Formats: sequence, structure tokens, C-alpha cells
Amino acid sequence: MDPKKRSDITIGQKVNVILKQDQRTHKKTEGFVSKILTNSPNHPHGIKVRLEDGQVGRVCDIL
Repeated sequence: MDPKKRSDITIGQKVNVILKQDQRTHKKTEGFVSKILTNSPNHPHGIKVRLEDGQVGRVCDIL
């Protein structure tokens, strides 16, 4: 599964994301996808999603 391909990410899936404020440190945040925000089929930095707790970040790992 590729975190840079939109088709590999589904609602409710457990993922690690990098939040905007953590881009320099690459600190990962774990959560479940509530909404996929990237419209294009792929993105070089990872697909942007909203987690169930409301945080927004780019997927770096699909768990």
C-alpha cells in the first residue's frame, strides 16, 4: 500500500500522518481517516487527510 496514492487510502483506515507543524521534525501522529482531502489520484508528499479527532496531515504510513 502506497501512502502517496489516493486509491490505497480508505475512510476508517488506521494511518500515521505528519501534521503541518511537525513537517520539520517528521513527528508522526497515529489516527483513523475520517475524510480524504487531496483530490488528485496521487501526491509526492502523501495524501492529505482529516483524522477522526479533527487533525489534518499527510499520510506517511498505512497501518
